[in-house]
Amino acid sequence: MASPVGEDNWVGFVDSQLREATDLDARVNIVESFRRAVSAEPGSIKVWSAYCEYFWSLYTDCQPGSDAGWSQEEHQLGREVFTLDAALALWQQAYESVQYRLSDSHELWNRWVSLEMELLARGATEAGIRRITHLFKNRLAVPHATWDATSQMFSTFLSEYNQAAYELEMKAVTINARDAKRIYDMRDPFEMKLRAAARSGDAEATKAIMSEYLDWEIKQSKGKRDAVANFQICLGLFSRAQTGELASDEDTWLNFVVFISSARSELKAGRSRIPANLLPNMLDVLQRAVHHVPWCGTIWARYILAAEEAGLSFTDIERIKHAATSSAQLDRDGMMGVLEMYAAWCGYLKRTAMNPNATEEAVDIADVGLASAIEDVKHWGKRRYGDTYQGDPNFRLEKILIQFLTEKKDDIEAARSEWGRLADINLYANSYDFWLNWFLWEMVVFTATKNKTRSPTPATLAHGLRVPSHATNVFKRALKVRTLDWPERIMEVYIQHCNDYELADTLREAQDTVYKTKKGVAKRREREAAQAAAAQAEYAAQVQDQTMADAPHVSVESAASPSSKRKREESPDQEGDKSGKRAKSEGPNGVDAKRDREHTSVFVAGLPSDATQTKVRQFFREYGHVNNIDIQRKGDSAVALVEFRTPDEARSALLRDGKPFGEREVQVTSATDCTLYVTNYPPEADDAYIRKLFKGCGEIHSIRFPSLKYNTMRRFCYLTFRDRASAAAATKLDGKSLEGGKFKLSAKISDPGMKRRREGAQAESRELHVSYVPRHTTDDDLRQLFAKAGTVISVRVPRDMAGRTKGSAFIVMETKEQAQEAINTFDKVVFANHALKVELSKPLNQKTTATSHGAGSAGSPEAESPAAGASPLSAPGFSNPTHAEISARTIAVLGIPDTMNDTRVRAILDPTGTIVKLVLHPKHGGAIVEFADAASAGKASLTIDGLEVEPGKKLRVGTVPELFRTEGETRIDRIDKPQPQAQAEAKEKKKPSAAELMPPPPNIRRAPLGRSGPKRGLGFVAVKKDKDAVNGTSIAGTAPGGGKSNADFKKMFLGEGKANSDATEKKAENVEP
Repeated sequence: MASPVGEDNWVGFVDSQLREATDLDARVNIVESFRRAVSAEPGSIKVWSAYCEYFWSLYTDCQPGSDAGWSQEEHQLGREVFTLDAALALWQQAYESVQYRLSDSHELWNRWVSLEMELLARGATEAGIRRITHLFKNRLAVPHATWDATSQMFSTFLSEYNQAAYELEMKAVTINARDAKRIYDMRDPFEMKLRAAARSGDAEATKAIMSEYLDWEIKQSKGKRDAVANFQICLGLFSRAQTGELASDEDTWLNFVVFISSARSELKAGRSRIPANLLPNMLDVLQRAVHHVPWCGTIWARYILAAEEAGLSFTDIERIKHAATSSAQLDRDGMMGVLEMYAAWCGYLKRTAMNPNATEEAVDIADVGLASAIEDVKHWGKRRYGDTYQGDPNFRLEKILIQFLTEKKDDIEAARSEWGRLADINLYANSYDFWLNWFLWEMVVFTATKNKTRSPTPATLAHGLRVPSHATNVFKRALKVRTLDWPERIMEVYIQHCNDYELADTLREAQDTVYKTKKGVAKRREREAAQAAAAQAEYAAQVQDQTMADAPHVSVESAASPSSKRKREESPDQEGDKSGKRAKSEGPNGVDAKRDREHTSVFVAGLPSDATQTKVRQFFREYGHVNNIDIQRKGDSAVALVEFRTPDEARSALLRDGKPFGEREVQVTSATDCTLYVTNYPPEADDAYIRKLFKGCGEIHSIRFPSLKYNTMRRFCYLTFRDRASAAAATKLDGKSLEGGKFKLSAKISDPGMKRRREGAQAESRELHVSYVPRHTTDDDLRQLFAKAGTVISVRVPRDMAGRTKGSAFIVMETKEQAQEAINTFDKVVFANHALKVELSKPLNQKTTATSHGAGSAGSPEAESPAAGASPLSAPGFSNPTHAEISARTIAVLGIPDTMNDTRVRAILDPTGTIVKLVLHPKHGGAIVEFADAASAGKASLTIDGLEVEPGKKLRVGTVPELFRTEGETRIDRIDKPQPQAQAEAKEKKKPSAAELMPPPPNIRRAPLGRSGPKRGLGFVAVKKDKDAVNGTSIAGTAPGGGKSNADFKKMFLGEGKANSDATEKKAENVEP
C-alpha cells in the first residue's frame, strides 16, 4: 500500500487505524505510524499535535485508576513504554520541529505548556518551577505571532509561583526578546496579508502572497545579521507552505530544494554561518518532494543526482529510477518530465562507467542501460502520443550515448551510426542545430584521431594533407533536406569549413551546391510567404467571426449593431489628447506599429540569476541592435527573451549558442512560433488565470496584456512559451469552452503580419445611419419606407427608458448599391414632418473609458465622465440624488494599471460594498466609483488604499478632480529608448535659461509721433510742467517732460491698493450689524 501524502491524509490514515486498535500491540503500531507520519511531514503542526495527544492519552490510560479498560498486563507493560518522560520529551521534540512557524506554532506550544503547568499544580517543586521558567524564556526569545499573549502567561506564572523574582525575570525577558520582536515586526506585513487572504477565502491570493513571502525570506537568510534565526524562520515558512496551499506546487518544492542545496554548498565552501545540524538531509527533502509532486521530472532528476553525490549504491539509485517510472503521473505534463528523469539516470550511468576506477561491470551496465533508456523513452512517447511522437527535440539521451561510445568505448563508427539514425528522423533532420552538433562532433573526432589514421581522401594533389571528409559529408547530407529550418546558416558554415580544411575541388563543389541550394531556398521562401498570406486572411476572418459571435458582456441594444452609439459624450480627458496626434510610427499603445517581436526574438537560457540587461546586451553587441530584453529569474538561474530589430539579426544571434556568459555556458534558441495570440476569455481573467489555464502546456515565459488607454474594448493577450512544442500544445486549447460555454477561447500562434480584415454591413457600406427620426416611429415604419430602395435586412431604432426613439436609426440593406439608392432617394425627404438625414454608417471610435452599472462588464460601450464641477456620477435606480449625496458615496481610485479592465477593478471593490456605477479612465490611471451609500465608500477607501495589485503598483484613493489631473502610466517596453521616468527626471534636472527666468517686457502704449497728444474736451485742465526740471531732465524719479517714471507708477499702484484696502475697511466699519 502506498504511503499517504500530505498532513490531512496522514492524520486520516492513522485515525482509521486508531478505530481498530483494541490491544497494546495495535496501539504500538499506531505509534509507529505516527513516527512515519512526522518523518514524511516533519513541519506539520497537525501531525505533531495528533501524535503528541495520542501518546499523552496512552500515558494517562496506563496509569493506576484509569478507566480505559486495559488489562492488568497491558497496564504494567504500558507504564514501562509510555512513560511521563517519554511523553514530555515527545512534546519538546514536536515544539522544536515547528517553533519557527511564526503564525501558528503557539497552538502546539500552548497545549504543551498547559500540560506542564497541570503537572506542576499537582505538586509544585523548585525543579518544576525552574523547568517551566526555562521553557517560557526560550519561547519568548523566539519570534512568533502571539508573543504578547505568551508574555502575559509568563507574568501570571511568576505571580503565582515566583513572586520574589517577578521584576527581575520580566526585565530580563523584555531585554532578551528585543531581537525576536524586531525580527517578527519585519515579517508582520506579510503575515497580515496572509491572514486577510485566508479570511476572504481566496486561495490564489494566498498562494501568490506566500510565494512572494518565500522569495523575500530567502533573501533575508543570505544576510549576515540574524543569519541563523533567519535561516530557521525560512525553514519554518517552507514548512507552512508545504503543508498548506502550496503543498503540491512544484515551484515551491524546487525553490526549497535549491535553497537547501545552496546552503550546503556554502557550508562546504566554508562561507556559511549556519551550523550543519540545522540543514535538513537532502535525500529526505527530495524523497518528500517526489511524493508531493511526482509529475516533476526535475525533482526526480535532482533525487538521482543527490543519491549519486551521497554515494548510494547502484541498487538504491536504480530503485529511485524505478519509483519514478512506476509513477502514473510522471508524464502528466507531457514528455518533459520523463525526459528529464531519464537524462539524469543516463548521466549517472555514463559518469559511473567513465570513472577511471570503473569496473567492467559498470561499463557493461552503462552500455546496456543507455540503449535501453532510449528505447524506453521511445516506447513511452509512442504509447502517449502515437506516431506523432518523434523524440526529444534536444536529443539529450542520444548525446550521452554518443559521448559514451566515443570516449569510453572508442567505437567511433557506432557513434556515427547513432548520428545517422537520428538524421533519418524528421524532427532532427529539419533542425539546423542538429546538423551543427553532428558537424562539431566530427571535427572533435577528426582532431583527436589526427595522428592515428590516414585520411580517407586521396592525397595526390594535397601532398599528404588530411581533410575532415566526414564533417564535410554532414553538410552535404544536411543540404539535401528540403525542409531544413535555417539552411542559410548551414550554407554559411559549410563554405567556411571548406575554405579552412578542404581541397580546392571540394570547395568548388561546395560553392556549386550552395549556389543551387540558395535558388531553391528562395523559391521555398516565396511559397511560404504566399501560404502565410493566405493563412493570415483565413485567420483574420475567423477572428472577426469569433469576435462578433462572442459578446456576452455587451447589452442587447449595443449587440444589435456595431454602431449602437455613434456620438461619444464629452469628458475632460478628451481635451488636449487626440490619438490622431501620436506619431505615425506608433500604434494605439505607443509602440512601433512595424515591430515584429515574434520573428525577431531569441531565448537565452542558463544565465546566472544576477544577469542584467546591460550584460545581456553586451553579450549580443556584435550581432545586431537589441530592442528589448525581458529577464525571468528562477532560483539560481535566469532566462532572457531578447528582441532584435530585424529577423536576420535574431538569426545571427543564434551563433552565440553554447558560448560562455561569465562562468556559465548559455543556450540561445529561436523564439519564433513561441508566442500565442489569446482572446475570447472571460473579462475578469488576469495573469494568474491565464497561467492556470495554460499550465499543462509547458513552461510560460511571460504574458503581455495590451494597454487600454486608447481602447477599453480590448480583451486579448500575448502568451510566450519557452519552446515551440509548448506553444503548439497550447494551440490545442483553441476553441475550448469556458464558463459553461459562455466564452469560446481563441489561442493561435501570433503573427504580427496579419491584418484584420474588415467585414460586416458597415465595412461593406450597406449600413445606413438615419438622423432626425420622429419620436414615435416604429421599426416597421422605417422598414416599409426603405423597402422602396431595395431589400431591408435589419432595422434598429435605439430607444430611451420611455420607449421613445433617440432620433436616429440604423438600417442594413442587402447590397451596397441598394444602400446608395436609399441615400439618393430618402436623404432630406420629409417623413412625418421631419426632414430625414440619410448617410452611410461610420465606424465607432475607440472607447477610452469603460462604464459599468450594477453587475458591470468589461468593455462597456458607454464612455462617461463628469464635466468639471459637475456631479461625478449619477446612480440609476436612485431618485434624484443631490450633488452632496453623490459626492459622499463616490471615490476616485488612482494607480490602476492601464492593462486592468473595469471587471477586474470591480472584483477588487465588490467585497467592500454595493457598487452602483464604475467608470474606468485608463488614460488617467484610475476609476470613478459610486457606491450605494457613504459607509461603503468609506470602507472601500480604507480597504484598497495601498493595496498592491501588481508588483510595485499600489492603489490609492483620491478625489475626482485629482483623477483628471493625473496622467496614466506610460509604458515603453524597450531598452533602446529613454524610459518615461528617465525623461521626467532629465526634464526636472534641466535648468531654465536666463531668457526663461526673465519676465516678459511690459506692453507700453505710446502716443504717435508728430502730435502733442489727444484732443482735449471741454473742461480739461492741463498738467503743469515740473518746476524742478533742469535742462529737460527731471529730478530723482520723475520722468522727463513731467511724465511719470516706472518708480512713480509703482508707487502709485501700491498706494492705490492701500487706499482701496483702507476704503474697504472704513466701509465695513460703517455697516450696521
